[in-house]
Amino acid sequence: MDNLNFAGLQHQVREQRLSRRDVLKRAAGLGLSAPTIAALLAACGGSTTPNPSTSVSTAAATTTGGATTTGGTAASPTAAAATPVPAAQKAGGGGSLRILWWQAPTILNPHLSLAGKDVGAIRIYGEPLADFDAKAQLVPILAAEIPSLENGGVAADQSSVTWKLRQGVKWHDGQPFTAADVAFTFQYVNDPKTAATTLGYYQNVQSVDAVDDYTVKVTFKHPVADWFTPFTQQSGQILPQHILKDAVGTAAKTAPFNLKPIGTGPYVVTGFTPGDSVVFDLNPNYWDAGKPFFDHVNLKGGGDATSAARAVMQTGEADWAWNLQIEPAVLQSLVSGGHGQIVTWTGGGTEKLIINHSDPETVVDGQKSSYQAPHPHFKVLQVRQAVALAIQRDVIATSLYGQGGQPTGYTLNENTQFMPKGITWEFNLDKAKQLLDQAGATPGSDGIRVLNGRKMSWVYGSSQNAVRQKEQEIIKAALGQIGIEIQIQAVAASAYFDANNPDSFQELAADFGMETNAAGVYPLLWYLRYLSLAPLKDIAQKENGWSGRNIQRYQNPQFNALWTQASQEVDPAKYTDTFLQMQTLVVNDVADIGLVSRNNVAAAAKNLTGFQPTPYAQDTWDIKNWVMKS
Repeated sequence: MDNLNFAGLQHQVREQRLSRRDVLKRAAGLGLSAPTIAALLAACGGSTTPNPSTSVSTAAATTTGGATTTGGTAASPTAAAATPVPAAQKAGGGGSLRILWWQAPTILNPHLSLAGKDVGAIRIYGEPLADFDAKAQLVPILAAEIPSLENGGVAADQSSVTWKLRQGVKWHDGQPFTAADVAFTFQYVNDPKTAATTLGYYQNVQSVDAVDDYTVKVTFKHPVADWFTPFTQQSGQILPQHILKDAVGTAAKTAPFNLKPIGTGPYVVTGFTPGDSVVFDLNPNYWDAGKPFFDHVNLKGGGDATSAARAVMQTGEADWAWNLQIEPAVLQSLVSGGHGQIVTWTGGGTEKLIINHSDPETVVDGQKSSYQAPHPHFKVLQVRQAVALAIQRDVIATSLYGQGGQPTGYTLNENTQFMPKGITWEFNLDKAKQLLDQAGATPGSDGIRVLNGRKMSWVYGSSQNAVRQKEQEIIKAALGQIGIEIQIQAVAASAYFDANNPDSFQELAADFGMETNAAGVYPLLWYLRYLSLAPLKDIAQKENGWSGRNIQRYQNPQFNALWTQASQEVDPAKYTDTFLQMQTLVVNDVADIGLVSRNNVAAAAKNLTGFQPTPYAQDTWDIKNWVMKS
């Protein structure tokens, strides 16, 4: 049987493009077995007339299930779930899939990085128990089913959750995957000397116990609303106990696994050059029969977003390009190449200006930007408010993002349920000047203001990217008009988003930084970025390897109290109200500054299909389903 043509037939059945007569004719030509043909016909339903094709012209766009494609075929995040079809009898046969991930990955251990550049590569070989799809529904991956109150998996008081695991799953080296691996993953993450970047996602967990080989029970310190957080999504990848049992704690950083990992996913890592590329081969023992389609995945890092998009849409040298933070006019000009399509979907996170609430020029206990040394300027609220008033969010969004984003005053934009009404933004340099005057920031002989004995001359760091450097220039120009001097710093993305690099945004040796992050389905752990509860493990600092999520060293007792209240609340109405208060507080206190509510933007080869993008995971979360049509 021709697996490539069979995969194309599967896709057309999912999309309801073929009549039953057409399915019979195509299936007979491929020599399919009677049971397989019957399953395909069942997936067709009772229709005898093909549905119109979802193909669109270069100038048109089609939206299906939240994903929009321009110049190609629309992604359909819910089609596979609504219309099950049989898997191909044999995996592979699809050749090589070429991915351009222009921010090159530098580490492949899922619990030592949460940077998108690493997570996307990790998700190709590794898997969590479950992931959220585009409809915010949990999809079982290594779990056999999703726990619930109804099936008894979630305790009535939500103080524990019991997961039933998929049986017959093997690690890439042939060892069986069991509940012991899940329990070990918690042991690995929970050891503070491991300095896991995912530690905060497990902080409400009391214990994880393997009940038997295929049952694991997670017990919480108190009833929780987000019982689904541990071991799911990008922070929930499961680790192999037999490989890493001697690499817990201080040994974690130097473990060979970090560069040559194994997982349970559809592809096996066969080559990795940090800061450059990752090579994957098909996993011949993958638990999902008949998948994946491609024999190899070549993920190439480096370069820039524009060249990555060009390689997909104009030259056809690549099949997928990630995170296209590109000016809208440039992006649209590339569609005419005819080789690819623009894919957009909601939930791309919020582009933010990171305010360093600590002093990057003072060294405390051998580190700059210590939480013990408040920033001499940003400790004054009027200064932070003045900065917010000096940012032209509309200019940034319109000229640099286009369909990729909208100006925002919020720092959380992905879930309207948790966005309080009435938050706005304003560009007003006169008000900004008045606030600086009130703060006592007086102009020096060179026109640059001075406050608390230090000139208001700030370093503004960001990753290297044409759009981000233009954002920096727009903000620099406006701040210059109110007496603040800005020195722009652009760091290679592979270093900027690497917790072990002194130039990283986590060490934050600058006054400002930039990043995009998204809150997800339930934002409690996203809000760790503002938390400073004792023993301050959530603040990025030397003692935890700068792995804390609070990279801006923000400290506010009122916020801590609200976060604690939300963390112990299981009533949806009550925790929603608390989250609304938290967002209002961080915006009014200018903890950081939301700039643009971003959409996800990628480029896909014209004939690439099967991808089902979701706001809650990296592009590659469902790579086992990707197919290249003939």
